[in-house]
Amino acid sequence: MGGSAAGRGDRRSSNKAGASAGRGLFASAPRAARRPRRPPPSMQCFPSLVLALSSLLGALALLQLSLYLRVPSRYGKHEERLCRPRGRLPARCAWFLQELPSFLVPALLLALRSPPRLEPLGCRLLCCLFCWHYFYRTFIYPFFTRGRPFPLQLLFFGTLFCIYNGFLQGYYLIYCAEYPNDWCTDIRFTSGLLLFLLGMGINIHSDLLLRQLRKPGEVTYKIPQGGLFTYISGANYFGEIVEWFGFAIATWSLPAFAFAFFTLCCIGPRAYHHHRYYLKTFTDYPKSRKALIPFVF
Repeated sequence: MGGSAAGRGDRRSSNKAGASAGRGLFASAPRAARRPRRPPPSMQCFPSLVLALSSLLGALALLQLSLYLRVPSRYGKHEERLCRPRGRLPARCAWFLQELPSFLVPALLLALRSPPRLEPLGCRLLCCLFCWHYFYRTFIYPFFTRGRPFPLQLLFFGTLFCIYNGFLQGYYLIYCAEYPNDWCTDIRFTSGLLLFLLGMGINIHSDLLLRQLRKPGEVTYKIPQGGLFTYISGANYFGEIVEWFGFAIATWSLPAFAFAFFTLCCIGPRAYHHHRYYLKTFTDYPKSRKALIPFVF
């Protein structure tokens, strides 16, 4: 009996050991320490890319000036009467499609930024100035314009430019621009911001005066009156040029100055051709009115 008791004791010991071994075998292994998640890949600043794209934009500006200084771009009041009606879109649809990339591309760059916040001043400048202008141009202006149908060819090139310039301005201000903490009190920022707001106000007010010249459905041209149209024929163009030079001064960046220069070379000659058209078409057009710059040109 003693042997039996001893045997039972040995079996109990072995059973406990086996149970412990079994629990040890099937017990979940200790979890390895979690590695910190890597932030999603983000773009980096390449100054050579900014320089190349800005230089190309300046070259495109000179090309625009050489092409349209003597002969206006063939749309609107300068469109040839013999031009076939096919290959054009309604003005509202065309302006919306053309301007949309200038708002959408920088907005996407902001959304994809890691981390997605408006901490750097460059991001806030992009959002509050550049994107605000193109929000108006994309979602407000097209639905009030009463212009003539727009050629598809010009719409295509205009859309390509808006994609290009939207990327350049957004890429630089999000990933490359660096400003001191007191930049908002710098004379360049304050004066540039005032010019931007002044130019945008002139541009919007001039567009309103032009719309009021026509009743819904009309496509005839009349002499614009009021506002800066009292002094110049291209008041809306003057406002936009002032606006983008203000943006360039406020951001103090090569891409913004290249864009302002492109704007001057692109719509400056158009204001000149508008002025010549008015003088030729209307015998009672004010002779003292200038083309683009009040009292000067």
